[in-house]
Amino acid sequence: MLRYALLASAVAPAAAFFVAAPPLPRAARRATRREAVAPLVWAQRTVTVSGQRGCKLITPQINDAVEAEVSTVQVGLLNLFVQHTSCGLTINENCDPDVRGDMEKALSRIVPESWNHDGTFVHTMEGDDDMPAHVKSSLFGASLNVPISDGRLALGQWQGVWLAEFRDFGGDRRVLCTVQGRGFSR
Repeated sequence: MLRYALLASAVAPAAAFFVAAPPLPRAARRATRREAVAPLVWAQRTVTVSGQRGCKLITPQINDAVEAEVSTVQVGLLNLFVQHTSCGLTINENCDPDVRGDMEKALSRIVPESWNHDGTFVHTMEGDDDMPAHVKSSLFGASLNVPISDGRLALGQWQGVWLAEFRDFGGDRRVLCTVQGRGFSR
């Protein structure tokens, strides 16, 4: 079996290429085989959240959806992706609900709906809350990665996953949850 090493060119630092590396010594090959016993875990689930304006703590729903798979992962990542353009995901305070309300107020001041009437926005046909929602969605982002460590999501003590809905009545929002990682050794 050939191993490959990634080398950066000194002439063109942005360029990279692969070259064949010398084979591993026999003892290293045996160790590599032993390490390969840990299974790779890939799983995908969908969580649906009602889309009413505001920041919602969705960590419990995420945990419920992927707990069985996450518990089998020693080290990995949970990728969360919201399949919509007028809401977003973020990790923030999980304890005091006032933080979520304050965030909504701050975002409404950063991107006010009044911009639909003063000529700032051209895309205004879907309602006063639509274009501001697109801007806020881009500020937050549509995806997050959460580390998985020893069968648990490695969020900090005061951290939680939020779905931020930026429309008054956004409808149901789907969050695609993809678990990937190395399982515990057998």
